[in-house]
Amino acid sequence: MKISVELYGAARDFSKSSNLEFDFTKNCKIEDIKNKLNEYIDKNFAGNKNYKEIIKSSAFCSENDQLIRENQVLDKNQTIGIIPPIGGG
Repeated sequence: MKISVELYGAARDFSKSSNLEFDFTKNCKIEDIKNKLNEYIDKNFAGNKNYKEIIKSSAFCSENDQLIRENQVLDKNQTIGIIPPIGGG
């Protein structure tokens, strides 16, 4: 299963591209996506603490602009967005 994460706000600094793609062998939750994003930050930005804080404090939304709950199961290829907090909170 492939999840594409569209990067918004401060998360745009994660890549020159407007999105990142991650492969999962089974269903996943937001926690799993956050783990993949953190691994990506560790690998590409030497574990940048500010980037990791952005991941930790961000909300995620569906293609229909609906918030995705932390425990909601994603069970198909899809695009979601990472929405960092604005103005520090």
